[in-house]
Amino acid sequence: MSRKLIIDAHLDLSMNAIEWNRNLREPVQAIRMSESGMTDKLDRGLGTVALPELRQGGIGLVVATQIARYVGPGNNLPGWNSPEIAWGITQAQLGWYRAMEEQGEMKQISNRQALDEHIARWLDDSTESTQKPIGYILSLEGADSLVNLSYLEKAYAYGLRALGPAHYGPGRYAPGTGMAGPLTPAGLDLLSEMDNLNMILDVTHLTDEGFSQALSRYKGPVWASHHNCRALVHHQRQLTDDQIKQLIERDSVIGGVLDTWMLANDWQRGKDDPKTRGVNLEKLIDHYDHICQMAGNTDHIAIGSDLDGGYGKEQSPYDLDTIADLQNLEGLLRKRGYADEDLDKIFYSNWLNFIRKAWS
Repeated sequence: MSRKLIIDAHLDLSMNAIEWNRNLREPVQAIRMSESGMTDKLDRGLGTVALPELRQGGIGLVVATQIARYVGPGNNLPGWNSPEIAWGITQAQLGWYRAMEEQGEMKQISNRQALDEHIARWLDDSTESTQKPIGYILSLEGADSLVNLSYLEKAYAYGLRALGPAHYGPGRYAPGTGMAGPLTPAGLDLLSEMDNLNMILDVTHLTDEGFSQALSRYKGPVWASHHNCRALVHHQRQLTDDQIKQLIERDSVIGGVLDTWMLANDWQRGKDDPKTRGVNLEKLIDHYDHICQMAGNTDHIAIGSDLDGGYGKEQSPYDLDTIADLQNLEGLLRKRGYADEDLDKIFYSNWLNFIRKAWS
């Protein structure tokens, strides 16, 4: 391992534990073996993320999600049949994080003091990374599970610090990926209450109209936890150059994502192969380069891998076996001319400085 610390701003750990029934205390290879012969999901036996590999890769702090979509009549996306059920699923996910804390595997980070203490521990060479808990900042991906605004306050009380109002398809608070249109009236109220609580707004998955609406209304800290560039891969899920400019002006950070369909045009899920399509870690750096050219610096790029976010090795860069291989980005970035200071920014300090400022 070469990097002491990596911060990854988007991992669906509890979804993998609760819905995929993965014991993330076990190494990735053991989880793959336990799923041998299973066919209920495309990524069975192909996962890339587990707690041992996070430590192996020096990934000491993550933004870890709760996620549960409400699906109304006619919505064919996977999800739950009422907001109350969706809330219950997020509470099961929260229960898993709490259990990991009790086992010493993870540590929730929800304020500046806890953040600084955790980072100091991970940067301290006197203790091996295998002895250190994975810090996590709790984020909600898609707000459907908030039955009403009082549930946002309940969630804030148990440590929720970031929220993306949208996910895929229609949403109770905002339409998401694959859709068009503005936030719902409830979504506008949600933004106001998030502002009151000084939460981090995650613009990932918002429609173009929702993005503009959110940035014009929201006064607090804004990030794009896992996003790439539409100029390179043409899909509404990606950030336009104008959106990137707006985020740079807001002093935001954009987390580069490793799902191959966001690294290659016209990806066909379940059919295309990363190796055949030539999708490797270099493709992510192409997106970094594009943002850096627009910003004139490396202050706005970081890692938001989204590894095992409903996909595994079948839809990850072919030169990545597990999340520990994020370390390999260092050599690739150096070949592109990124200096030591740039590497520190990408691997951890851009996210760290953003969070410190948000929580100051």
